[in-house]
Amino acid sequence: MQLTTVKVDKPEAVNFILGQSHFIKTVEDLHEAMVNAVPGIRFGLAFCEASGKCLIRFTGTDPAMIELACRNAQRIAAGHTFIIFLAEGFYPINVLNAVKATPEVCRIFCATANPTEIIVVETEQGRGVLGVVDGFAPKGLESEADVTWRKEFLRKIGYKL
Repeated sequence: MQLTTVKVDKPEAVNFILGQSHFIKTVEDLHEAMVNAVPGIRFGLAFCEASGKCLIRFTGTDPAMIELACRNAQRIAAGHTFIIFLAEGFYPINVLNAVKATPEVCRIFCATANPTEIIVVETEQGRGVLGVVDGFAPKGLESEADVTWRKEFLRKIGYKL
């Protein structure tokens, strides 16, 4: 058994969702979930098939995001994982419940724009995702000024507190 990390390769402002699923129809069902959750969404999705031909299946609405998803899926190369990249201006908060509600989805490892490393294990059988390192370690406790900033930011982007 060998442990390794795979850095997610993406532009800084691009968000992604990394998850695990269990069925070849994942690609079609996640595509449908995405476009139904946010009309006009631009995304790319790649799914690492874990049996049969063991292909990387892919779809999406934005060629650059599809290419990004395929490139990262090839690097992760872990069975039954999927990765969805959202074009700038689209966010996981708007699609995450639809993704999680897709019957084939078993788990979500992360949904972020942060620099991310995926912890991958490799055995004689293949590869699997153990978890992720999402962003950086905390630098301290939130101050009153930080609370005020956070709440103002949330109001600015449309959330009512």
